[in-house]
Amino acid sequence: MGYPTKVQLINRKASRQWYINFPAAVAQAMDFRRGEVVEWLIEDRSTLVLKRTAAPVLELKKKRQAGSSTSSKASSRKPGAPSGSKGRTSGRAS
Repeated sequence: MGYPTKVQLINRKASRQWYINFPAAVAQAMDFRRGEVVEWLIEDRSTLVLKRTAAPVLELKKKRQAGSSTSSKASSRKPGAPSGSKGRTSGRAS
C-alpha cells in the first residue's frame, strides 16, 4: 500500500530546504524514534530508498511450547481417559 506525500520547499534568505514528510502510520510501522538518523539512497530518477543507519533491536515475545498450557484440562488427560463428562468416553471404540 502506498502513501502519497507532497514534496515541500522552504525558501530562506541563505538557503533552500526541501522536506518530505511521511504519515504517522509509516513511522509507527517502522518503529521510528525521534532523532533517529536515516540515509537517502538514489537508485534512479524515480526511486529513492530510505535506509536506517542503525535499526532498532526487535523484542521478540516468547512462544508457548505445545502442551505447556495448564488452563486446558483436555491437554493434561491421558489418551483414552474419560473426557471429564459424567460416564461418557472420548467416543473411541474399545
